[in-house]
Amino acid sequence: MINAVIVDDSPEARTSLKEDLKRWCPDVHLVGEADSMKSGLSLLKEKNPDVVFLDIELGDGNGFSLLEQLGETTTRVIFTTGMDNFGIRAIKFSALDYLLKPVDPDELVKAVEKVKEDQRRQNISVNLKLLAEQMRPSASSLKRLALNSSDKVQVVNITDIIRCESERNYTTFFLKDKKQIVVTKTLKEYEELLEPMGFVRVHHSHLINLEHLKEFIKHDGGYALMDDNAHVPVSVRKREDLLKALGLS
Repeated sequence: MINAVIVDDSPEARTSLKEDLKRWCPDVHLVGEADSMKSGLSLLKEKNPDVVFLDIELGDGNGFSLLEQLGETTTRVIFTTGMDNFGIRAIKFSALDYLLKPVDPDELVKAVEKVKEDQRRQNISVNLKLLAEQMRPSASSLKRLALNSSDKVQVVNITDIIRCESERNYTTFFLKDKKQIVVTKTLKEYEELLEPMGFVRVHHSHLINLEHLKEFIKHDGGYALMDDNAHVPVSVRKREDLLKALGLS
């Protein structure tokens, strides 16, 4: 059983989410709800739930301020939001979950399943600190990425990522310092995040950072020679995408 609370200033949104949880996620036990930042903060401190469904815009503040005041926590956060694309990307870069309003039942079930799969109650303060950094008005671009590995959250500079390689539902990040980080997310998710930042999917199992591309070798089927001397295969289907990204097509 997962203990949950809802913090949302819209009575209609709270009612709708409660009904969806009751219908689609019977393992979730709702232990409280709040309609403001102040009451939400008190509720989270009192109940210390497994997960909070947190609205971003609250009548007396916002969800980000609430989390900053809450401090270190092991409560998982699932944002419920209608935010713009930048806000959603910042949440993703911080390795946190979100649901767009109106909440899709399938997405709700997926989010709850993630909580059920990982009930170690890890401290997520690193994720929340990165989110606060990403959301600052002065931040001109997203520069760091949170990676949830099996035992800890690691925050990496995007420019330090040389390449990513997938195997089933796992993705391995290869960094400049020769460190490797394995996370339980698909390469597709990271392709969507990193493609606008100079990354190219060159193979169904490989995503590369063009900043760390040394050469594109056309023979032997075609491969990308990276700064770590890895020979990354370039599929026939993706060859044109790479050439276009290099300005050669």
